[in-house]
Amino acid sequence: MIREWSTTAARTVRAVRGTPAPLTYGLIALCCLIFLLGPASGFTRAYGTGETLLAAQRAYFRHWGVIPASLFAEPVREALTPVTALFVHGSWVHLLGNMLFLFVFGVLTEERMGRVEFTLFYVGCGYLALLGYALANAGSEQSLVGASGAISAVLGAFLHLFPRARVTSLLPFLFFLPLRFPAWVVLPFWAALQWYAAGRAPEGPGVAYLAHVIGFCLGFGYAWLRYGRTTGKRRAKDGPGEARVGPAPATASKGENQP
Repeated sequence: MIREWSTTAARTVRAVRGTPAPLTYGLIALCCLIFLLGPASGFTRAYGTGETLLAAQRAYFRHWGVIPASLFAEPVREALTPVTALFVHGSWVHLLGNMLFLFVFGVLTEERMGRVEFTLFYVGCGYLALLGYALANAGSEQSLVGASGAISAVLGAFLHLFPRARVTSLLPFLFFLPLRFPAWVVLPFWAALQWYAAGRAPEGPGVAYLAHVIGFCLGFGYAWLRYGRTTGKRRAKDGPGEARVGPAPATASKGENQP
């Protein structure tokens, strides 16, 4: 059994290395694995059931997530939580929504940036997005988990690098009809919705929309500074094909904030 697992793992690693975007696929696999092994998935019986499971989930999010009040009260001890929080998700909807966005927009962005730069970009922008949210909510005791700050940065970079890429969007107010628009139409509209939602978001558990806005601006700004104003036009001629994306992730489960 152990030999079979090791063989399967080796094949998986070789397959990922052979793809044009191994870091994107690796991040998706890692986030899924961490979620399945954690208490939020409900797959691990060791965390118990009922109130015991809920208590385990809260403890898990507080341990690996960002708690703004704790981050600034004990900055040395909590300095790595904006990194660990990027790999923790609070529900199936939260995980699958984030991984869909990462898959759609991460592959081409990683191909353009390269593996090392994309890794540093993803982690760095994700860290700063969560830190920015924490600064704006410095007294909050709610745990903050999720990769949306980093993924929003990927969306921002994608907008600059591939502004004319055709994105298939599912719009709730049009009965989820699949419609194709250029990235320069879809992504700014998405960012505007996040900004609007951030201004109206109530205190307490929910979606950390401000982290989305910060991440998106960081990603676009980085790509603009790093690759210049003409990169998007030049890359658009090559045509990255068609990107597909679903509706934005749903709100978080009770007891945490999810970017």
